[in-house]
Amino acid sequence: MIEPRHGAGAGDAPLRCFLVEDNAVIRQNLIATLEEMLAVEVIGSAEDEPAAVQWMRTPGEECDLMIVDIFLKSGTGLGVLARARELCPATRLVVLSNYATPDMRRRCLAMGAERVFDKSAELEEMLDYCAELAEH
Repeated sequence: MIEPRHGAGAGDAPLRCFLVEDNAVIRQNLIATLEEMLAVEVIGSAEDEPAAVQWMRTPGEECDLMIVDIFLKSGTGLGVLARARELCPATRLVVLSNYATPDMRRRCLAMGAERVFDKSAELEEMLDYCAELAEH
């Protein structure tokens, strides 16, 4: 399911973000954190690979940053990364997962992710990275 969002971001031109996360609580908390603490506007979200790909294929839909979890309700974040490189080549890709093993980090980076963050240990680093992107 795609959840469209058109909320306020800080500043005139917030960083436009699309979130691919299957856990509703994590998704809502992350949206609130990004929009309240940073100059980020979460323009939509998906809980599985098919919905994320559908959004990427929708004419006129684009974002500056896509935050992707690896394990989704259906499909995988790796599939989302592969399709994002094809459908949204200018979008910055970040992986936020509980499964940020060294091998998974290498795979995600090889598939076009700029950074890979562990949900349980590197959330602050991910927020710092998003803040840095939003400032430019």
